[in-house]
Amino acid sequence: MGLPTFPKIYNVYFLAMIATMGGMLFGFDISSMSAIIGTKQYLEYFDNPAGVVQGAIGAALAAGSVVGSIVAGPISDKMGRRDSIMFSCLFWLVGTAVQVANNGRGMLIAGRVLNGITVGITSSQVPVYLAEISKHSQRGAIIIIQQLAIEWGILIMYFIGYGCSFIEGTASFRTAWGIQFVPCVFLMIGLPFLPRSPRWLAKVDRTEEAINVLAHIQANGNKDDPYVVAEYEEIVTALTAERLAPKGWRKFVYNGMWRRTLAGFSVQAWQQLSGANVMTYYVVYIFQMANLEGDINLISSGVQYALFIIFTTIMFFYVDKIGRRTLLVYGAIAMGFCHFVVGGTLGAHYTYVPEGVGQNKNVTMRVTGAPAHTVIAFCYLLIILYALTLAPICWVYAAEVWSLETRASGMGIAAIGNWLFNFAIGLFIPPGFVNIRWKLFIVFGVLCLGAAIQFWLTYPETCGKTIEEIEIMFSKDGPPAWKTKKGDSRIEREVEEVKHAQAKGDVRSASIGGAVGEKQPTAETREHVEPKTEAV
Repeated sequence: MGLPTFPKIYNVYFLAMIATMGGMLFGFDISSMSAIIGTKQYLEYFDNPAGVVQGAIGAALAAGSVVGSIVAGPISDKMGRRDSIMFSCLFWLVGTAVQVANNGRGMLIAGRVLNGITVGITSSQVPVYLAEISKHSQRGAIIIIQQLAIEWGILIMYFIGYGCSFIEGTASFRTAWGIQFVPCVFLMIGLPFLPRSPRWLAKVDRTEEAINVLAHIQANGNKDDPYVVAEYEEIVTALTAERLAPKGWRKFVYNGMWRRTLAGFSVQAWQQLSGANVMTYYVVYIFQMANLEGDINLISSGVQYALFIIFTTIMFFYVDKIGRRTLLVYGAIAMGFCHFVVGGTLGAHYTYVPEGVGQNKNVTMRVTGAPAHTVIAFCYLLIILYALTLAPICWVYAAEVWSLETRASGMGIAAIGNWLFNFAIGLFIPPGFVNIRWKLFIVFGVLCLGAAIQFWLTYPETCGKTIEEIEIMFSKDGPPAWKTKKGDSRIEREVEEVKHAQAKGDVRSASIGGAVGEKQPTAETREHVEPKTEAV
């Protein structure tokens, strides 16, 4: 049973803007804490939580997101990408209500866990939906809209939280957390106007619907458009072969699939292990170390989120012109350098404040003067580099590597990598500030270099390839990762073949009917059709 029948809108950018409201939920929940945790209202009501206690409150969202990521794949395969996003909204409504009504740390953590279930489902299935409706030449830009939605959510909610900090008593944070209902309601209103994923429709044997949606999204309803014919043939060929692969967990390791599983999981894990969450979750703490206090601290922290949006927006226009590998490898190296500078500056110049800067027990270091300016500058530079590289590209890459049969559950696996390490890092950072202090940044710098090494050695270039072509690069006969290059998609040649067939009047080769024919992807298919194996 799906959503009620509503008129459908097929503009791919509009679809992305509605679907990525799920990303805005994520952003809202991140900064619903980051703008609040330094206020006297929060510290007084929750008895100045520090160390592991504050880590548990911050990491509760990620804990729920791990659960959401685990169930996301089966739910998405059963209900469809679009309807699974609608289903996830129910947890958000309940979780937000619990946070607003909280009577202490326990209810706050419970509410954030419930919100996390929503974020786990949406963060894995929104990129799946976007990857399955986009042309290969625009897929990166479309998925980046998800990252932009996260960042706009962070920025909007951060300044809402800042404004609410002037309200006295518990109404301060209750008001801020209550506003989290708004993006969820907008998402629930917009979802019924979105068509289902054409690849999911093909997967569940709703062939006519799949063709109709694909034609409307890619060619204004023209089913004989050469791109539509070529792309549907790719879908049919890949799906037919995939249905003959092993079932259950074995399909994630069979015939080279383990490489894709490793890439999808690890790229999201490295996004967290890069240490950017130190900035997005706890930038208020770092700027306290740099001797910024009160409103100046909060506004300076907000500037960071604005930079995040500006530079991710720049990547929207260039992501499909620059290779994924290039951005991942050099982005990780540059971020590692920033961590080393921040850690080295703090280590060389800090003054130990055992009672906590501004009575905040999580912040026991302080630097002033030029070292403080250096810390602030390289924090800003690190977030700029993150916005240009790992922040958007890790989501793009994770959405691209899976086959059609494994995509929903596979993206769930990738999201587990994200949220499992998000939880671990969120739990680790506050006690890390207390116990190892400046060395925390050195740890993240080393991890960034480790990420760059794996990106170089094991991540083939996926930019400019169709989702079906990417299968070949991860197969056992595929080229070494460092020898792959962007572009040169086979589908461009296939479009030309369809145009040539249309010019000759070969109806079977030049229409959707020819693409479906004997290769129609039904569950009973027995003829083993291998994916095309031209060099990529």
